[in-house]
Amino acid sequence: MTEKNINSIFLEICANSVYSAKQAQTGGASRVELCQNLENGGTTPSYGQIKLVREALDIAVHVLIRPRSGDFLYSEDEFAEIKEDILYCKDIGCDGVVIGILDQAGNVDKVRMQELVDLAKPMCVVFHRAFDRCSNPQQSLEDIIELGCDRLLTSGQKNSAWEGRALIKSLIEQANGRIEIMPGAGIDESNVKAIIEHTGAKSVHSSAKVVEASKMAFNQVDVKGMDEMVIHSSAERVSELVDKIKSL
Repeated sequence: MTEKNINSIFLEICANSVYSAKQAQTGGASRVELCQNLENGGTTPSYGQIKLVREALDIAVHVLIRPRSGDFLYSEDEFAEIKEDILYCKDIGCDGVVIGILDQAGNVDKVRMQELVDLAKPMCVVFHRAFDRCSNPQQSLEDIIELGCDRLLTSGQKNSAWEGRALIKSLIEQANGRIEIMPGAGIDESNVKAIIEHTGAKSVHSSAKVVEASKMAFNQVDVKGMDEMVIHSSAERVSELVDKIKSL
């Protein structure tokens, strides 16, 4: 599928539902990264969600493959699950997968990652924010390039891409065109221009999210939980990001 070029920049929206993915496309996003459980950093969406989003969207769909929240040190069962999810995405025509595995010392697990990259091709392969937990970002970048990944999503090893902008800029310079470095985390319409201008990034990642209260009329006051706020991407916020990028 196509990836919409916006003033030579690509806007990726992290969409946590079929509705959010449709909102991303309506707002003018270049592509979506599809996930679930955004409030926990994102996990692999259901097969049904992946299928419906692939059928509904004309823009590129990249699927987060992360079997659980928490760290990026995976058991054999979890590794097998990751491989099955990659194969499913490949079978139904997704454009890319977003993956990342580390070892106990905070290095990229090159052996397991190479197996996943080879399995995923010819889809686009993105190494996700597991990178932000790496012990040596410069060496990890070289490892990720050597593996054949196409893109790296990072906050610059800080809680937000704005805080990590210095490292992101340095990584883009180190990569020198060998891989795309995409800033993500805390990017919105208030800072997207500044991040692009500071780092020189050609892609940015945002959830463009809004948080809404439950629409239930009845509330069971004796039970805690299961009535949390609902998070979804907003076409209006996506459109605002697009406008900011167009004004660069």
